[in-house]
Amino acid sequence: MAPVPPGIRFLTSFNRDQWYRAFTFILTFLLYTSFHLSRKPISIVKSELHKNCSVLSELFDGSSSGQPQGQGQGQGQSQSQGQGQSDCSWKPFDKSNYKQLLGAMDYSFLCAYAVGMYLSGIIGERLPIRLYLTVGMVTSGLFTCLFGLGYIYNIHSLSFYIFIQVANGLVQTSGWPSVVTCIGNWFGKGRRGLIMGVWNSHTSVGNILGSLIAGCWVSTNWGLSFIVPGTIIILMGLICFLFLIEHPNDLKSISSPSTGQTTTKLQKSWAGRNGQHKPQGWDTELLLPPVGVCVEGEASVCVPVQQLVVVKSDTEPSAISFMGALRIPGVVEFSLCLLFAKLVSYTFLFWLPMYITKAAHLDAKRAGDLSTLFDVGGIVGGILAGVVSDKLGKRASTCAVMLLLAAPTLYVFSMISELGLGPTIVMLLVCGGLVNGPYALITTAVSADLGTHKSLKGNARALSTVTAIIDGTGSVGAAVGPLLAGLLSAHGWQQVFYMLMTADFLALLLLLRLVLKELKSRKTRPGVTVELKEH
Repeated sequence: MAPVPPGIRFLTSFNRDQWYRAFTFILTFLLYTSFHLSRKPISIVKSELHKNCSVLSELFDGSSSGQPQGQGQGQGQSQSQGQGQSDCSWKPFDKSNYKQLLGAMDYSFLCAYAVGMYLSGIIGERLPIRLYLTVGMVTSGLFTCLFGLGYIYNIHSLSFYIFIQVANGLVQTSGWPSVVTCIGNWFGKGRRGLIMGVWNSHTSVGNILGSLIAGCWVSTNWGLSFIVPGTIIILMGLICFLFLIEHPNDLKSISSPSTGQTTTKLQKSWAGRNGQHKPQGWDTELLLPPVGVCVEGEASVCVPVQQLVVVKSDTEPSAISFMGALRIPGVVEFSLCLLFAKLVSYTFLFWLPMYITKAAHLDAKRAGDLSTLFDVGGIVGGILAGVVSDKLGKRASTCAVMLLLAAPTLYVFSMISELGLGPTIVMLLVCGGLVNGPYALITTAVSADLGTHKSLKGNARALSTVTAIIDGTGSVGAAVGPLLAGLLSAHGWQQVFYMLMTADFLALLLLLRLVLKELKSRKTRPGVTVELKEH
């Protein structure tokens, strides 16, 4: 007999529950990757919606200057003016206030996302997560495709694009509370920081893929930069409907059908032989199948030897209220901290490609490709934050250190980003790690910790609401950041970086109480948040 290959031995070393856990990890990772993949194209297409028309006009004038002076000069001049003023940029973003208009588009999406997030967690606790997430993904994909159709059908109405951004922001709120609840149901607190840190890299992976996909068509047909990601998220929504397992308990119905059939036969046999049947109410449940001793005689009678019955509580755990979630220790501090941390992260998400275009003088595709390095650094930063916080058992302190280092790093990045490609690449990686590290830790491991806090007394239905409150508050900052960037960039990009550094310092200040509490306490177990007084 040939020996079993080592790969097969490795695969068979995992039990069924471990395989389902790994499957849920990968599936939820891909699902939320598609969400961010569909959000990224707008930042890549911005530089195409408003081009540097003066440069194109000069190039056109130079090509037409070779004509004879009397022949075609006036015609070439009029054509260059038409090319520079109307055909260069996409209306209505061809005006001098294009930065404000682009910022308004970002703000409309993120403001709708922030408002909808507070409702999404409450709705998600009362509906099946799989169906709720599927509907959100399919509708989000349709709205993303609709934005791209604006190019194909030559639509120049600002209200059209604003409406799509608002609608897309609302439906995309179904994503985050749903996937965090699923991953929290499947994984315990033991190594939650590491697991969530690796899992949360879907944000950066989605941004990278979105940049690369959108960059393929941004200079030729930017409508496809939206249609292709929209189609991808629709397909992932269908996969979610077919395969997502919300909770390990959902597998019990398909775990052992043979046992269920045997139990049913024994129950029927016992009821039939004794001529009586006691129906099970909602408040009783057989823990073991009835086992009886049958005495054959003139009248066959089966007498049960032992039957264990559990009496359930009168009421099932109810979904937590909004105010009840706010009273969980740490929710308010981490929510406000995330407001400023997400402000910085989303400003980079929506404006970094355009900043690179202006600062490094690159075209839209190369700037989009270079901006992915920020997300590569974010992957490393998120995993590092999770590992350190698991090791120390101090989530707030880990976030505080990274925020403290992020502010001066942003200043250095603003100073050297015009010095060449090499320094820009290095600083993009470093800034991505320090900016996205706290953001990733708070939205994943911290949210899961607080959503399963011991003050909830085992009520796991609070996880979706707590996650929505924390991320919803952060989304307010995500809405304000890109809007402020659009306004401040008109006075110079240096003003934008001052705003980002201020936001990092404010996020750090909001965590000081939790940091001091952690430093005063003894080293806690990994994954266990420090006990705080309730608000």
